[in-house]
Amino acid sequence: MAKRKKSLGNRVGLIDEVRGISIILMIIYHLFFDLVFIFGVKIDIFNSTQINLLRDMFAGLFIFISGTSCRLSHNNLKRGIICFCFGMVLTLVTWIFVPNEIICFGILHMLGISMIIYHMLEKILSKIKFPIIGILISVVFFWFTLGILNGTFLTLPKSMILSDWLFPIGITSPGFSSSDYFPLIPWIFIFIAGSYFGVYVIEKRLPEFFYNTHSGFLAYVGRHTLVIYLLHQIVIYGILYVIFYYIIPFFTQQTFLF
Repeated sequence: MAKRKKSLGNRVGLIDEVRGISIILMIIYHLFFDLVFIFGVKIDIFNSTQINLLRDMFAGLFIFISGTSCRLSHNNLKRGIICFCFGMVLTLVTWIFVPNEIICFGILHMLGISMIIYHMLEKILSKIKFPIIGILISVVFFWFTLGILNGTFLTLPKSMILSDWLFPIGITSPGFSSSDYFPLIPWIFIFIAGSYFGVYVIEKRLPEFFYNTHSGFLAYVGRHTLVIYLLHQIVIYGILYVIFYYIIPFFTQQTFLF
């Protein structure tokens, strides 16, 4: 039996592959998002609680892996600045071309700021010597802050929720809108949990299969997620625009004689 390929350089095969799966699922989600909210296709299940839960689960996995990757990076400050700047590019592009679906603080903004914060707090976070403790604390903070934002544990002052100046940390007014919205709170705690998991990765505490590459395609996609994320919406929107404004009208206006 042929041996599975080893990861390239210091890359971790399974991380690349899971990241690849996550970005593919994100592309599928955005395809249906554009169909429903931009081109007006009626797909009732898309707005269901189950679909929203699946979206958050796969996005959370992507954020977790991004936190893990911070342990493998030599310059998280640079990575964070680049990621955030690309997020701002998406904000500018959506503001100009699709203002009704503007991205105010999407996943790239959140990941960029999280990388910068991790860079600043790395020494403090490293004081927790047992990664499992760091993971558990992070998960508790995630659920606790999520409960605060949802009003489960307490009610925020009206002065905080009547304006949108705190939208980067998850506090918004009822009228706030962002087509892609992942505020720092609570998502940064999933990122930090991933960074603690990264300790197991870099110390080679995980089974061998974790470090090997099992699917060249998924690993390739996982290694180029930033480029794919930046381009996929342009490609999806372009294809759908041609279909809905050129191809469908062309065929509906034709009279075919057989």
